[in-house]
Amino acid sequence: MRWTLHGERTVYDSPFMSVRLADVELPDGRRFDHHLLRVRPAAGVAALDGHGRVLLIWRHRVITDRWGWEIPGGRVEPGEDPADAAARELVEETGWRPGPLRHLLDVHPSPGVHDGVHHIFTADGAGDPADVEAERIEWVPLASAPEPAARGEIGSGSTAAALLYLMSRGCGNGGAAG
Repeated sequence: MRWTLHGERTVYDSPFMSVRLADVELPDGRRFDHHLLRVRPAAGVAALDGHGRVLLIWRHRVITDRWGWEIPGGRVEPGEDPADAAARELVEETGWRPGPLRHLLDVHPSPGVHDGVHHIFTADGAGDPADVEAERIEWVPLASAPEPAARGEIGSGSTAAALLYLMSRGCGNGGAAG
């Protein structure tokens, strides 16, 4: 059943997000305000080393007060191509420069609450690291991803989606993504 959007109004606005109230109508005619977020897109990259390993960062997220493994990524700047943003974030967060990027998938992490999309790319290999933002960076065997996920150490839905997708394509066995 499709909802009808009659309009939106801003409750709060910043360069990072817009909190909105949407005037929606259900097919049965009921109308109400639905809270939603309009957020900027993000991009990330799952870099593979050709030996079944993926480059992950271990980071703390203040919102959930949890540590976890994530693929490097961040927001796409206005006018920036998502692939360029993914490459930029990989360098900023890990110091590693990606090989050629290929689009892997787009993830809508919470479509019932916000319109954000995470553009996920993959790259075979990465050049030598330089300065890094992340506290801990590791080449992690892709085939082992279910274990930290089961322990709650992969809290990012976009990271989990990327790793599961790569595993389903046989990349954890040294296969190429695509």
